[in-house]
Amino acid sequence: MPGNALERMREQLNAQDYKFTPQRSMVLQVLTEHPDEHLSADEIYARVKVKYPDIGMATIYRTLDLLTNLNIVNKVNFGDGKSRFEISQKERHQHHHLICLSCNEIIEVKDDLLIQLEKTITKEHDFEIIDHMVQFYGHCKKCSEKDNKTKNKPQ
Repeated sequence: MPGNALERMREQLNAQDYKFTPQRSMVLQVLTEHPDEHLSADEIYARVKVKYPDIGMATIYRTLDLLTNLNIVNKVNFGDGKSRFEISQKERHQHHHLICLSCNEIIEVKDDLLIQLEKTITKEHDFEIIDHMVQFYGHCKKCSEKDNKTKNKPQ
């Protein structure tokens, strides 16, 4: 799948008169190889730098800005002060995220639970919905269990 995604992105860049440079290729490769990690620019930079030691952080930022503007990459903010990036899924809506407030784990919810709501909104408001994004904040199972053990510990 990563090879197919990279080829699709190469075609999309070329169709819009942008070159598919090695730097852009490496950024896309890192994102396609780590689809569930929601990497920050710093994390992408660290992984690309392994193969391209001379790459600069400014190149990573410019590449991510371009790929975001071309809707190849989604820029997501989970309220932790960092923008995170993931490959855009054109064939489906955004997935939803569960964000743990204790350990900052980000869990993807693959099911689109808002399809019926979108249909209702579209009909009632004559509004064409292109996409949506939902984020739930709370505590993951591991952190909840750890917190419960702490609360139930005899003093």
